[in-house]
Amino acid sequence: MVPTDDDDPFVVHRRLLFTVAYQMLGSASDAEDVLQESWLRWSAVDRSQVREPRAYLVRLVTRQALNHLRTVSRRREQYVGAWLPEPLLTSRDVADDVELADNLSIAMLTVLETLGPAERVVFVLREVFDVPYDEIADAVGKSSVAVRQIAHRAKGHVSARRPRIRVVRSEHEEVVQRLVTALNTGDLQGLMDVLAPDVVAVSDSGGKAPGAARRPVVGAERLARYLLGAMAKAGDTLVAVPTWVNGQAGIRMERDGQLVGVAGFAVADGRVTRAYAIANPDKLGRLDAVAELSRHS
Repeated sequence: MVPTDDDDPFVVHRRLLFTVAYQMLGSASDAEDVLQESWLRWSAVDRSQVREPRAYLVRLVTRQALNHLRTVSRRREQYVGAWLPEPLLTSRDVADDVELADNLSIAMLTVLETLGPAERVVFVLREVFDVPYDEIADAVGKSSVAVRQIAHRAKGHVSARRPRIRVVRSEHEEVVQRLVTALNTGDLQGLMDVLAPDVVAVSDSGGKAPGAARRPVVGAERLARYLLGAMAKAGDTLVAVPTWVNGQAGIRMERDGQLVGVAGFAVADGRVTRAYAIANPDKLGRLDAVAELSRHS
């Protein structure tokens, strides 16, 4: 059961708490589980002893997320094929908060998957939500000195792997629109023009989506032919539709009007450098309603 009282701090800060948990876990369903667990603990707290409810709740959610992350990390090691984050349908407004949109992107969440549980939690709290080191230390049960070391190590790890070029929203949108047009018209040259020569495409089907590539597809021509081959095989039943996913322009793939996949992209110099396609039906449930996200409240 979740609180319904609009004055309850848990309700007031729920968007923030969900965003924190989702950033840490890369899964909306896991984030909801963490919020449920956190609410059960919050409901048993003597509120008169809580001076700063927002900070208290962030620490509470962090502890539950860290426990959850250690469990799912082992589970993901047995996942069939590549594991990508569970995508969220977002509004255009999310992209207005550039820092939030960058950190919510499928590309960034995929980088965060390479961190250990403690590193990921510390990085998210410090770099995304600007939580003070002493509060992070309290949340993860480590000293402030240890947290600073973890934060420094995690930041270096992420910096070495995240896209170095910041792309303006209009450029990203324009690239995705060109991609949509090329896919729906079967334009091989148009598709190759919008893909970087060394583009890498990763697909997450969980072994549940026939035809999805189990290994990364590398190179513009190879990827273009693979994509157009899939479109041609499906005939007129499969179409690409622009959407907003994780704070950026992305693509929905629909067959006979039914969602069968979603893709997010990293863009540089007007071309797609990385493509992340999620086709596992278990991960597509959050794409029918806009997610409520916030870095502040």
